[in-house]
Amino acid sequence: MFKSVKSVVSVLFVSMLATGVAQAADGDGDPKAGKDKSGMCQGCHGETGVGMAPNFPHLAGQYQKYIERQMRDYQTSKRVDPMMTGMAAGVTDPQDLKDIAAYFSSQKRVAGNPGGDKELLAKGRKIYFEGNMETGVYACSNCHGEKGDGKDTKNNVFPVISGQSKDYLLKQMNDFKSGERRNDPAGMMSAIVKKMTDAEINAVVEFSAGM
Repeated sequence: MFKSVKSVVSVLFVSMLATGVAQAADGDGDPKAGKDKSGMCQGCHGETGVGMAPNFPHLAGQYQKYIERQMRDYQTSKRVDPMMTGMAAGVTDPQDLKDIAAYFSSQKRVAGNPGGDKELLAKGRKIYFEGNMETGVYACSNCHGEKGDGKDTKNNVFPVISGQSKDYLLKQMNDFKSGERRNDPAGMMSAIVKKMTDAEINAVVEFSAGM
């Protein structure tokens, strides 16, 4: 399992680097213009990209390309959410999408709060950096980085998860596990999280949100 997941990660990362030039040539968004266009987003994600409720993700400091990809996935039903599907459908101009994503990406990331149950945090830290060799759980840090900040600023695959809302992270991991969310490239996240126990998921969420 480790070998197969590692191969998928390597292929995705090489592909990401290969398409980086094309993405850059595609044009970057304008954060200033994006602020004016992001009014409909701010009701849930806040003016500065900080989620207004525990189940709304923080967008502040998230990679522009990742935000763009998630929005396109909502538009094409690769990712489904009753609220976001409708909101994404309203962004019909590709440049508007880039500008909005650039605006939220330019905002200061939310700092993690490392408080909480020390035993749970220690368990989460171990899984995050080492995985679980016995059950084939791949270390989170291989894709999300040692600081929870993904791989590369141009990537649209590995998001920033440090400081993210715990409620949101928990829901996404459970959705990947149940199959409700399926827009992970090559089914990578689903394959990993299906090997995790509920206790392991809770521990990783606690640690990641506090990074």
